[in-house]
Amino acid sequence: MIRVGLTGGIGAGKSTVARTFIERGAYLIDADKVAREVVEPGSPGLAALVEAFGDDILLDDGSLNRPALAAKAFVDDEQRGKLNAITHPLVGARTQELLAAAPPDSIVVQDIPLLVENHTAPFFHAVVVVNADEEVRVHRLTTSRGLDEADARARIKAQATEAQRRDVADAWLDNSGTPDDLAAAAAALWDDRLVPFERNVVDRVVVAGPLRLDAADPAWAAAGRKVVNRLWAVLGDKAVAIDHIGSTSVRGLDAKPTVDVQVTVADLDVADAFADVLADGGFPRVDDVTSDRPKPDPETDITDPLLWAKRFHGSADPGRPVNVHIRAAGSPGQRFAIDFRDWLIDDPLARAEYAEVKAEAMADADGDRQAYAEAKEPWFDDAYRRVSAWKVGREE
Repeated sequence: MIRVGLTGGIGAGKSTVARTFIERGAYLIDADKVAREVVEPGSPGLAALVEAFGDDILLDDGSLNRPALAAKAFVDDEQRGKLNAITHPLVGARTQELLAAAPPDSIVVQDIPLLVENHTAPFFHAVVVVNADEEVRVHRLTTSRGLDEADARARIKAQATEAQRRDVADAWLDNSGTPDDLAAAAAALWDDRLVPFERNVVDRVVVAGPLRLDAADPAWAAAGRKVVNRLWAVLGDKAVAIDHIGSTSVRGLDAKPTVDVQVTVADLDVADAFADVLADGGFPRVDDVTSDRPKPDPETDITDPLLWAKRFHGSADPGRPVNVHIRAAGSPGQRFAIDFRDWLIDDPLARAEYAEVKAEAMADADGDRQAYAEAKEPWFDDAYRRVSAWKVGREE
């Protein structure tokens, strides 16, 4: 099972995407529908609202008068907090019930209008954002929903910005065209990414990123944040630290378009214990990778292979290749991953040198991943000593 968060601003066209996903087999949980359900006539939720806000929030038929409730609940933070304290636990509990009822091999799509505003993006395997330009949305709201223009613009302004949505989006569906265009894009996303993603999670398959060097992309920083936040959501206090490392974490450095992340743990027994949790979260283990290449201690020149042990996971998402390196706190590999990143950020000459080494290794490897990795190792042996010296000099 994978969970997909579906969101977008008012008038963006989420309903078209939701319908398309349902037609292709999605198990849909509609947050707005759940919120209405928990306060239906006769429900404990509605009774709690009446007790808190008075029976004048009811219509003649006993159902909730939402404008009347809003007039009382949104007057200040205290009243809003009272409302949230009643409804949020009920919505959460009902959502969990629906999740528990989902088939184990399903793709659960949770339609949540305020997903960005509620900061829940990291709790999903993927977040799909539906977007349309503001003027397009205003036109739809005024012509199809009967809102006046001022009201439409006010509602749009009250929600997350496009930039905020982009910051959490794993997939971005533009709805500036026709509904058919959007449905076709949603269908392609479902078939080409979401279905393989769910199958990869079940089968514990890691997606290998393309073996090529791309020009430095500022978007890599945001991609790294998404992965780090996702891993925190999956692992919680099982991790000591989670850091974006590797070439995509260094601004201005050409890199393979694969995000490298380091999870620091107290010891590797912890990593072994959460291997299945991480796999269910979208990051299966690669069992045949159990160590970094050992390097000699810069001071003693002694190499201890046991100190370089690690665990390695990768992404099951065909749309975002990720390497997850899990290392024990204080181990040479754990320290070097952070220090090497910081050295490249700090030293433009080292950064340029490494870019050249990678370009030559890529050309010589001729599409062979192992050859590419091995071609860089002699340079890394020397870089390990240089990074150690750089760190000592910085700390003096």
